[in-house]
Amino acid sequence: MVRYKNIKIFTGNANPRLASEITEYLGMELSRSTVTKFSDGEISVSIGEGVRGADCYIIQPICTPVNDNLMELLIMTDALLRASAKRITAVMPYYGYARQDRKSKARDPISAKMVANILVTAGASRVLTVDLHAGQIQGFFDIPVDHLLTINLQSDYYKEHFSSFDDVVVVSPDVGSVTRAGRLAERLEVPLAIIDKRRPEPNVAEIMNIIGDIEGKRAIMVDDLIDTAGTITQGAAELIKKGVAEVYACCTHAVLSGPAIQRLIESDVKELLITDTIPLSQEKHIDKIKVISIAPLIGEAIIRIHEDISISKLFI
Repeated sequence: MVRYKNIKIFTGNANPRLASEITEYLGMELSRSTVTKFSDGEISVSIGEGVRGADCYIIQPICTPVNDNLMELLIMTDALLRASAKRITAVMPYYGYARQDRKSKARDPISAKMVANILVTAGASRVLTVDLHAGQIQGFFDIPVDHLLTINLQSDYYKEHFSSFDDVVVVSPDVGSVTRAGRLAERLEVPLAIIDKRRPEPNVAEIMNIIGDIEGKRAIMVDDLIDTAGTITQGAAELIKKGVAEVYACCTHAVLSGPAIQRLIESDVKELLITDTIPLSQEKHIDKIKVISIAPLIGEAIIRIHEDISISKLFI
């Protein structure tokens, strides 16, 4: 027996495994669609079942290959709109282009706002996303945005795997991540430390100072995403120099591009905790990386959106 008859869950090619886990949590089958390419590289979408009057959700993180995955999401949205779907929710566990959310110097684009505009123009009725790089991106949309947080998943993991927190400190890798790190520190009831870092150019970080009592402690570094792993590995090395006993790290979005995996292998990071918002390819599976699933979190959010129940209760 189908529990939610009017919900349709679709997926592009970005993270079909996560989409399958979400439908399994909901006790449903993944809705039929085909996303392929023409010989010249253009994306072709075919929706394989009726969606008239349906509450539709497209599971599609904007991860590598970023532009292909974004176009898949836009074209699927357009297809569902033209097929008379009642509501179309773009479920983007990872919101690509979020790192350019303001003009930091003259003639910079604001890519995060541009992507928001395109999604709304394509026909999205609502957005469901996870741990935005900057919370103010929610304000770039003129449609409802449900912003899920993974802080409970991370704190539950550490509560299960750490026998004691007497010698634990949560470390923010930069000033911008203080709020996120502070939430984890509050849930674990441990102190907070901050790395003072500057970024002279994209994907390059320089550590200036460390604020807080860290000597002899086990440190948990917290960030929303790890791309080339320069920040996290440099931070770990500096923490060890300053007398930290062990360094753990966690993030929501494991972009892990370029030299990231090799840097992690060679780094002082004992363990990296990530979620599956972005699929981890086989060559990136190393012993240091532990993955927790966000499928139950997104599945529960979909139920609450469909039934008009508060989503904020998921974070209490």
